[in-house]
Amino acid sequence: MIHASQPWWLPALLALSLFADALMSVRPPMFIQRCLDGVRFPRDWWWTLIAIKLAATAGLLAGLKYPGVGFATAVGVIAYFVCAAYSHYRARFLGYEFWINCLGMLALSVAAAITYVV
Repeated sequence: MIHASQPWWLPALLALSLFADALMSVRPPMFIQRCLDGVRFPRDWWWTLIAIKLAATAGLLAGLKYPGVGFATAVGVIAYFVCAAYSHYRARFLGYEFWINCLGMLALSVAAAITYVV
């Protein structure tokens, strides 16, 4: 059964992280450019990541009132970062961007999702 997130701040922290990442991605700093180029993600598609992260932010914030929406969004964010991790592995781009950014966000996403079911 899906419950209100306890603690509430984990999904909120994930939402804040995704929102900040989306804002930075409008004019990506070098470390984001290096990461996306490293996994060979086409530059013509970079805008989609902003839309996905903003939608995830909205879903996580809505989840503070509607737990089912928050849980579904958190699971979607987990899927996003699993795909990102696979892209890093497939491209053999396994530097700090993979270990810190990608897997760190995956861990935060899992922690946020767990708060809805425990």
